[in-house]
Amino acid sequence: MAIIYVLNGPNLNLLGKRQPEIYGRETLEDVELLCRDAAGGHEIRCLQSNWEGQIVDWIHEAREQAAAIVINPAALTHTSVAVLDALNTFDGPVFEVHISQVHKREPFRHHSYVSLRADGVIAGLGVEGYAAAVRRAVLLIGE
Repeated sequence: MAIIYVLNGPNLNLLGKRQPEIYGRETLEDVELLCRDAAGGHEIRCLQSNWEGQIVDWIHEAREQAAAIVINPAALTHTSVAVLDALNTFDGPVFEVHISQVHKREPFRHHSYVSLRADGVIAGLGVEGYAAAVRRAVLLIGE
């Protein structure tokens, strides 16, 4: 079975505590359970960092170990060419996930560097967006 990396960017360690009116009350542990349930027997590796370089390092690691990446880059979505460049070195499917509907929020959130590489973008489904992305990744890596 394949490995799917689920990468989470800055401040997502506070999921369930930070702005629950926007991001909900579910935690990263809840996200991990959703992803494992959606993985269909594939291995899920859930990781979170507040540091851009760590996210880049995990993407590099995924090049050797993973069949797909699901990433919620959080604020790095709008700022990080480094994350985009790292994702461009990954050959498998990449799915970008946002818990909130970013296009209904501040204008700076409407631009995503990561979308330039993503095979799919999910926004506004809450944490269920992660499960949808994992299910799609499973379909693609199974083909």
